[in-house]
Amino acid sequence: MQAAEIPESGSVVLDRARDRVGVVLFMRQGMVHLRPAGEGEPWVAHPRDVSPASPTDALRARVAEVNAARRWAR
Repeated sequence: MQAAEIPESGSVVLDRARDRVGVVLFMRQGMVHLRPAGEGEPWVAHPRDVSPASPTDALRARVAEVNAARRWAR
């Protein structure tokens, strides 16, 4: 994926190098900064390893976020 193709902040993407779904935070110094859907530590990915998430991946991310929110609400 080229830098111009990086989805905007908040978009759900797949980091193919790690097989992880993440949410785009921003791009800095040629790297894409992602946060996990739900809970966990943010990470950095190379743009060539990032692609838009499939509908299934996006749904998986949304479910993770809802589950994390429920855990925090208790």
